[in-house]
Amino acid sequence: MNRTLIKNATIINEGRTFTGSVLIEDDKIAAVYEGTIPAESGDATVIDATGKYLLPGAIDDQVHFREPGLTHKGDIASESRAAVAGGVTTFMDMPNTKPQTTTLADLEWKLQRGAEMSVANYSFFFGGTNDNMDEIRKLDRSRVPGLKLFLGSSTGNMLVDKKDSLERIFGEAGMLIAIHAEKEEVIKRNIAHYTGLHGDDLDISFHSKIRSEEACYASSSEAVELATRLGSRLHILHLSTAKELSLLSNKLPISEKKITGEVCVHHLWFYDGDYEQFGNRIKWNPSIKTLADRTALREAVNNNTIDIVATDHAPHLLSEKEGSCLKAASGGPLIQHSLIVMLELAMEGRFTYEKVVEKMAHMPSELFRVDRRGYIRPGYYADLVLVDPKETWTVAKENILYKCGWSPFEGYTFHHAVWKTFVNGQLAYDNGRVNDEVRGMEARYS
Repeated sequence: MNRTLIKNATIINEGRTFTGSVLIEDDKIAAVYEGTIPAESGDATVIDATGKYLLPGAIDDQVHFREPGLTHKGDIASESRAAVAGGVTTFMDMPNTKPQTTTLADLEWKLQRGAEMSVANYSFFFGGTNDNMDEIRKLDRSRVPGLKLFLGSSTGNMLVDKKDSLERIFGEAGMLIAIHAEKEEVIKRNIAHYTGLHGDDLDISFHSKIRSEEACYASSSEAVELATRLGSRLHILHLSTAKELSLLSNKLPISEKKITGEVCVHHLWFYDGDYEQFGNRIKWNPSIKTLADRTALREAVNNNTIDIVATDHAPHLLSEKEGSCLKAASGGPLIQHSLIVMLELAMEGRFTYEKVVEKMAHMPSELFRVDRRGYIRPGYYADLVLVDPKETWTVAKENILYKCGWSPFEGYTFHHAVWKTFVNGQLAYDNGRVNDEVRGMEARYS
């Protein structure tokens, strides 16, 4: 049996912060000690974590690791390395790859590829289309976090826009439905309006006007109406507007919520005034909105209207981010820096450290019903992150692990750093070095 003792850490877990120690035996947490360490832990390999924060590993419910078919941007190996370097120990990958993950065979390929290549724990959303309900019915619900629907523009056949298809999926899927909610008709109308006024060469400042508050709310409100009428579990991804928060509630515990919401770190960090400095590097769908929207989103995290914080990690080459706002690729790499961004905001007083852990580890575990992950508890998998709260460092090319080689945070100096990351009790990241011998496990769901 392999035993590791992390001692004298500042443990942040389940709404509490205290000095304590954690004993790992093989892939599980064997004990959590507050205060004195019992003698029976004496034969373990000891890591002195005095002055370090010990957190449960973050669970990211929305990433695009680009494999198969788009691996010039990123792949499961490269982006999972970036994940553990950022304290993310479990990810849920999205289905808009090439081929898309809309058949059981394509899902099985991804699961096998995760087993072969991923340093972090892995799972994959299944994609819904207008015509794959037969495949959806055959899914093993314990092996997928949910069904992903694109209700705004997407690649290939992944825009679900037929009313009868939506009714059938929401009524018969019998599983969590996660949505990208932007109304295609509104987006097209806005494009016609602004190109009619200014021509086709629109700069990035038009992106949030085209993918507007109206485009988001029109789509998400329709989905909420459908889910409420048919009793579906609906999860709205990457919320970006204050208006959409009216569709959610903070009156129920997560276990009783049928309608839930996610916000991504970029919508908590940036606002539309940052387009001038960062340009297409902060072009995402949904778009970065106003300062008032950002303020409302932060408050919704604090008051539990928003349930979880994630990334929508979506790498592109910088060359693909060039051009007008109608041509530049939407999305960017985030997973190596997401936890650090949230801890920086906590340092500034925007959130408490306990809230960061709640929204990035505890609540994803609860919302998706992840088996024994997301908490520091005896019997749970030892997915753990040690953070140095006093290390100052600057994001630069040489410390970026994304395959695409850039970050929207380049040049920014952070005041926390991930020191060590454990995945199922294995030291996957250690002070700047990824252990490429580590392999994560397939995450399971109840």
